[in-house]
Amino acid sequence: MYIIVDDRESVTNSYVGGLVREGVSSIGFSSGEFWDWLQSASEPDLAAVDAFLLGDCDARGSLPRAMRKRSSAPIIAMSGQKMLKNTLELFESGVDDVVHVPIHLREILARTAAIARRRVGELPRPCETRIQVFFNGRDPEIAGHALTLPRRELRILEYMVSNHGKWITKTQIFNAVYGIFESTFDESVIESHVSKLRKKLRDRLGFDAIVARRYVGYRLNIPAGETVDVPMQELDEVGILLNRAHVAPAAYPAGN
Repeated sequence: MYIIVDDRESVTNSYVGGLVREGVSSIGFSSGEFWDWLQSASEPDLAAVDAFLLGDCDARGSLPRAMRKRSSAPIIAMSGQKMLKNTLELFESGVDDVVHVPIHLREILARTAAIARRRVGELPRPCETRIQVFFNGRDPEIAGHALTLPRRELRILEYMVSNHGKWITKTQIFNAVYGIFESTFDESVIESHVSKLRKKLRDRLGFDAIVARRYVGYRLNIPAGETVDVPMQELDEVGILLNRAHVAPAAYPAGN
């Protein structure tokens, strides 16, 4: 889920609408509303945040440090001023990246993935890759071939890739796909989405990549085994690669 903070309601509505069309849940706040939410938000709600997009608001200089005290999600400042002084001030305030508007939403998604990737560490070698997810709206690839997915199934796969080897609950997936403020749908809809995604991955991979356990949740598990070569020219794409030779399942910590 993306949270947009901007005191201009028309701007937050525009970003929310665009992200939803990209299959990414989001919500917009004014700076005052966001302060109130940030102070009272639960840990599970904060864990569902993929990134904060910080627009034009009076408290922009002090918000990033307050965000960082409660969340490790990337903070991206959106600026309409292409001035070095303004950009440096934004970085000094504690943001992870600064983008200048207008900007395509897919670039923001790709920048978010790049920040998360840098925090995780080095990418594995391409010859050790089986699934490649780009986090920018592009279809994922399995063994170098595109797998077309409805946007919500794609979002679930992205979330599972980000948590590869970990048990994740139905609630966590629902929050990532539909957002923590969604009340129209029930969490049970996730079971249908995961079932369809699981079948498509099994048809391509030849085994169940998604493990389901009652009362625990789901886990994406790509076991060690034969490697699949990926063309070198694909390395310039923004993506997160699953290293088949370094899978170490961890205990659960915690569209269409």
